[in-house]
Amino acid sequence: MRSLWTSTTGMSAQNLNLDVIANNLANVSTTGFKKSRADFQDLIYQVVKVPGSPTSADTRSPTGIQVGLGVRPGAVTKIFTEGDIVQTGNDLDVAIEGDGFFQIELPDGNLAYTRAGAFKRDGDGRVTTSDGYPLIPEITIPENARQITISETGVVSAILGDDTESTELGTIDLVTFVNNAGLLSIGRNLYRETEASGTPTIGTPGTDGYGTLLHQYLENSNVNMVEEMSNMITTQRAFEINSKVVSTSDEMMQTTTNMV
Repeated sequence: MRSLWTSTTGMSAQNLNLDVIANNLANVSTTGFKKSRADFQDLIYQVVKVPGSPTSADTRSPTGIQVGLGVRPGAVTKIFTEGDIVQTGNDLDVAIEGDGFFQIELPDGNLAYTRAGAFKRDGDGRVTTSDGYPLIPEITIPENARQITISETGVVSAILGDDTESTELGTIDLVTFVNNAGLLSIGRNLYRETEASGTPTIGTPGTDGYGTLLHQYLENSNVNMVEEMSNMITTQRAFEINSKVVSTSDEMMQTTTNMV
Protein backbone atom coordinates (compact mmCIF):
# COMPACT_ATOMS: atom_id res chain seq x y z
CA MET A 1 0.00 0.00 0.00
CA ARG A 2 1.38 3.35 -1.08
CA SER A 3 -0.09 5.13 1.93
CA LEU A 4 1.94 3.00 4.35
CA TRP A 5 5.27 4.08 2.88
CA THR A 6 4.12 7.63 2.16
CA SER A 7 3.16 8.21 5.79
CA THR A 8 6.47 6.70 6.88
CA THR A 9 8.33 9.42 4.98
CA GLY A 10 6.09 11.96 6.69
CA MET A 11 7.03 10.61 10.13
CA SER A 12 10.74 10.72 9.25
CA ALA A 13 10.40 14.31 8.01
CA GLN A 14 8.65 15.45 11.18
CA ASN A 15 11.28 13.70 13.27
CA LEU A 16 13.97 15.76 11.51
CA ASN A 17 11.88 18.89 11.96
CA LEU A 18 11.69 18.23 15.69
CA ASP A 19 15.47 17.74 15.82
CA VAL A 20 15.93 21.20 14.29
CA ILE A 21 13.44 22.77 16.71
CA ALA A 22 15.11 21.05 19.66
CA ASN A 23 18.50 22.48 18.66
CA ASN A 24 16.99 25.96 18.36
CA LEU A 25 15.46 25.74 21.84
CA ALA A 26 18.65 24.28 23.33
CA ASN A 27 20.54 27.37 22.11
CA VAL A 28 18.02 29.99 23.18
CA SER A 29 20.66 31.49 25.51
CA THR A 30 23.69 31.02 23.22
CA THR A 31 25.37 34.32 22.35
CA GLY A 32 25.22 35.07 18.63
CA PHE A 33 23.33 31.85 17.80
CA LYS A 34 21.29 31.78 14.61
CA LYS A 35 18.21 29.57 14.44
CA SER A 36 17.62 26.97 11.72
CA ARG A 37 14.57 26.03 9.70
CA ALA A 38 13.89 22.70 8.03
CA ASP A 39 12.61 22.89 4.43
CA PHE A 40 10.91 19.92 2.77
CA GLN A 41 10.11 18.76 -0.77
CA ASP A 42 7.49 16.38 -2.07
CA LEU A 43 8.83 13.13 -3.55
CA ILE A 44 8.27 11.83 -7.08
CA TYR A 45 4.75 11.06 -8.24
CA GLN A 46 3.33 7.86 -9.64
CA VAL A 47 1.53 8.93 -12.80
CA VAL A 48 -1.53 6.74 -13.37
CA LYS A 49 -2.95 9.00 -16.06
CA VAL A 50 -0.95 11.74 -17.75
CA PRO A 51 -2.62 15.17 -17.72
CA GLY A 52 -3.91 15.95 -21.20
CA SER A 53 -4.14 12.31 -22.24
CA PRO A 54 -7.07 11.45 -24.58
CA THR A 55 -10.27 10.30 -22.90
CA SER A 56 -12.19 10.04 -26.18
CA ALA A 57 -11.78 10.99 -29.80
CA ASP A 58 -12.52 14.64 -29.03
CA THR A 59 -11.66 15.10 -25.33
CA ARG A 60 -8.62 15.03 -23.07
CA SER A 61 -8.11 14.58 -19.34
CA PRO A 62 -7.82 18.05 -17.75
CA THR A 63 -5.85 16.88 -14.69
CA GLY A 64 -4.84 13.25 -15.05
CA ILE A 65 -4.08 11.08 -12.00
CA GLN A 66 -0.84 11.67 -10.11
CA VAL A 67 -0.31 10.03 -6.73
CA GLY A 68 2.38 11.49 -4.50
CA LEU A 69 4.82 9.18 -2.74
CA GLY A 70 5.74 11.27 0.29
CA VAL A 71 8.16 13.92 1.45
CA ARG A 72 11.89 14.36 1.91
CA PRO A 73 14.14 16.99 3.57
CA GLY A 74 15.25 19.63 1.09
CA ALA A 75 17.45 21.78 3.32
CA VAL A 76 18.08 22.98 6.84
CA THR A 77 18.62 26.72 6.50
CA LYS A 78 20.28 29.07 8.98
CA ILE A 79 18.26 32.25 9.53
CA PHE A 80 20.67 35.16 10.04
CA THR A 81 18.28 37.74 11.43
CA GLU A 82 19.73 39.83 14.26
CA GLY A 83 19.15 38.82 17.85
CA ASP A 84 18.42 41.25 20.68
CA ILE A 85 21.33 43.46 21.72
CA VAL A 86 21.89 43.51 25.50
CA GLN A 87 24.26 45.61 27.58
CA THR A 88 26.79 43.68 29.69
CA GLY A 89 29.31 46.24 30.91
CA ASN A 90 32.21 43.88 30.10
CA ASP A 91 35.19 45.66 28.50
CA LEU A 92 35.75 42.91 25.91
CA ASP A 93 32.14 42.28 24.92
CA VAL A 94 31.31 43.51 21.40
CA ALA A 95 28.09 43.21 19.41
CA ILE A 96 27.72 43.68 15.66
CA GLU A 97 24.79 45.91 14.74
CA GLY A 98 24.19 45.07 11.11
CA ASP A 99 25.96 42.76 8.68
CA GLY A 100 29.30 41.10 9.31
CA PHE A 101 31.32 38.48 11.19
CA PHE A 102 34.42 38.53 13.37
CA GLN A 103 37.44 36.58 12.09
CA ILE A 104 38.85 33.87 14.35
CA GLU A 105 42.03 31.80 13.86
CA LEU A 106 41.61 28.08 14.54
CA PRO A 107 44.40 25.90 16.01
CA ASP A 108 45.10 24.48 12.52
CA GLY A 109 45.74 27.98 11.17
CA ASN A 110 42.51 28.21 9.17
CA LEU A 111 40.01 30.99 9.69
CA ALA A 112 36.51 30.72 11.13
CA TYR A 113 33.83 33.35 11.58
CA THR A 114 31.46 34.24 14.39
CA ARG A 115 28.82 36.72 15.52
CA ALA A 116 29.52 35.99 19.19
CA GLY A 117 31.60 38.88 20.54
CA ALA A 118 32.08 37.59 24.10
CA PHE A 119 35.86 37.94 23.91
CA LYS A 120 38.43 37.19 26.61
CA ARG A 121 42.10 38.02 27.21
CA ASP A 122 44.58 35.12 27.42
CA GLY A 123 47.84 34.92 29.38
CA ASP A 124 49.69 36.79 26.63
CA GLY A 125 47.14 39.59 26.52
CA ARG A 126 45.66 38.50 23.17
CA VAL A 127 41.95 39.00 22.55
CA THR A 128 40.45 35.52 22.08
CA THR A 129 37.21 33.55 22.13
CA SER A 130 36.18 31.55 25.19
CA ASP A 131 38.14 28.61 23.73
CA GLY A 132 41.33 30.66 23.41
CA TYR A 133 41.14 31.10 19.62
CA PRO A 134 42.63 34.54 18.77
CA LEU A 135 40.74 37.32 17.06
CA ILE A 136 42.14 38.29 13.65
CA PRO A 137 43.71 40.84 13.13
CA GLU A 138 45.44 39.95 16.38
CA ILE A 139 45.04 42.50 19.18
CA THR A 140 47.17 42.37 22.33
CA ILE A 141 46.14 44.29 25.43
CA PRO A 142 49.04 45.10 27.79
CA GLU A 143 48.82 44.05 31.42
CA ASN A 144 48.74 47.67 32.61
CA ALA A 145 45.88 48.65 30.32
CA ARG A 146 42.76 50.23 31.78
CA GLN A 147 39.60 51.85 30.48
CA ILE A 148 39.51 49.74 27.32
CA THR A 149 37.28 51.19 24.62
CA ILE A 150 36.17 49.88 21.23
CA SER A 151 34.75 52.40 18.77
CA GLU A 152 31.90 51.83 16.33
CA THR A 153 34.48 51.51 13.56
CA GLY A 154 36.50 48.87 15.43
CA VAL A 155 39.36 50.92 16.87
CA VAL A 156 40.54 49.37 20.16
CA SER A 157 42.12 51.80 22.62
CA ALA A 158 43.15 51.82 26.27
CA ILE A 159 44.90 53.99 28.82
CA LEU A 160 48.26 52.44 29.70
CA GLY A 161 49.82 52.75 33.12
CA ASP A 162 49.87 56.32 34.40
CA ASP A 163 49.10 57.85 31.02
CA THR A 164 46.26 60.33 30.80
CA GLU A 165 45.51 59.78 27.12
CA SER A 166 44.43 56.56 25.46
CA THR A 167 46.65 54.55 23.15
CA GLU A 168 45.39 52.75 20.04
CA LEU A 169 46.02 49.01 20.34
CA GLY A 170 44.60 47.74 17.05
CA THR A 171 41.54 47.58 14.84
CA ILE A 172 38.78 44.97 14.58
CA ASP A 173 37.78 44.14 11.01
CA LEU A 174 34.55 42.54 9.85
CA VAL A 175 33.91 40.17 6.96
CA THR A 176 30.77 39.61 4.90
CA PHE A 177 29.62 36.83 2.58
CA VAL A 178 27.38 36.76 -0.46
CA ASN A 179 25.31 33.94 1.08
CA ASN A 180 25.41 33.67 4.88
CA ALA A 181 23.15 30.61 4.79
CA GLY A 182 25.87 28.75 2.87
CA LEU A 183 28.33 28.89 5.78
CA LEU A 184 29.29 25.61 7.46
CA SER A 185 28.45 25.46 11.17
CA ILE A 186 31.27 23.79 13.10
CA GLY A 187 30.07 24.42 16.66
CA ARG A 188 31.56 26.75 19.32
CA ASN A 189 29.57 29.61 17.70
CA LEU A 190 31.86 29.35 14.65
CA TYR A 191 31.29 29.06 10.90
CA ARG A 192 33.56 28.06 8.03
CA GLU A 193 33.62 29.34 4.48
CA THR A 194 32.21 27.08 1.74
CA GLU A 195 31.68 27.34 -2.01
CA ALA A 196 28.01 28.08 -1.30
CA SER A 197 28.80 31.01 1.01
CA GLY A 198 31.26 32.64 -1.35
CA THR A 199 34.61 34.10 -0.32
CA PRO A 200 34.79 36.51 2.62
CA THR A 201 35.13 40.22 1.94
CA ILE A 202 37.02 42.16 4.62
CA GLY A 203 36.03 45.70 5.54
CA THR A 204 35.91 48.36 8.23
CA PRO A 205 32.89 48.40 10.56
CA GLY A 206 30.44 51.15 9.72
CA THR A 207 31.53 51.53 6.09
CA ASP A 208 30.29 50.13 2.76
CA GLY A 209 27.40 48.21 4.28
CA TYR A 210 29.34 46.62 7.14
CA GLY A 211 27.70 46.71 10.56
CA THR A 212 28.89 48.92 13.39
CA LEU A 213 30.32 47.66 16.69
CA LEU A 214 28.69 48.21 20.06
CA HIS A 215 31.16 48.11 22.94
CA GLN A 216 30.07 46.36 26.16
CA TYR A 217 27.09 44.80 24.41
CA LEU A 218 26.34 41.26 23.17
CA GLU A 219 23.99 39.89 20.54
CA ASN A 220 21.64 37.28 21.98
CA SER A 221 20.31 34.24 20.14
CA ASN A 222 17.62 35.06 17.56
CA VAL A 223 15.49 32.09 18.68
CA ASN A 224 11.90 33.05 19.52
CA MET A 225 10.71 30.57 22.15
CA VAL A 226 7.01 31.17 21.50
CA GLU A 227 7.48 30.58 17.77
CA GLU A 228 9.51 27.41 18.38
CA MET A 229 6.94 26.06 20.84
CA SER A 230 4.19 26.63 18.27
CA ASN A 231 6.28 24.85 15.63
CA MET A 232 6.88 21.98 18.03
CA ILE A 233 3.16 21.52 18.66
CA THR A 234 2.47 21.58 14.91
CA THR A 235 5.25 19.05 14.32
CA GLN A 236 3.93 16.77 17.04
CA ARG A 237 0.42 16.81 15.57
CA ALA A 238 1.76 16.17 12.06
CA PHE A 239 3.76 13.18 13.35
CA GLU A 240 0.65 11.82 15.11
CA ILE A 241 -1.45 12.18 11.96
CA ASN A 242 1.13 10.36 9.86
CA SER A 243 1.36 7.58 12.47
CA LYS A 244 -2.44 7.33 12.33
CA VAL A 245 -2.19 6.79 8.55
CA VAL A 246 0.26 3.93 9.19
CA SER A 247 -2.22 2.35 11.64
CA THR A 248 -5.11 2.82 9.22
CA SER A 249 -3.13 1.27 6.36
CA ASP A 250 -2.30 -1.69 8.58
CA GLU A 251 -5.98 -2.12 9.50
CA MET A 252 -6.98 -2.03 5.83
CA MET A 253 -4.38 -4.69 4.98
CA GLN A 254 -5.61 -6.81 7.87
CA THR A 255 -9.19 -6.49 6.63
CA THR A 256 -8.10 -7.53 3.15
CA THR A 257 -6.18 -10.50 4.55
CA ASN A 258 -9.20 -11.66 6.55
CA MET A 259 -11.28 -11.63 3.38
CA VAL A 260 -9.03 -14.19 1.75
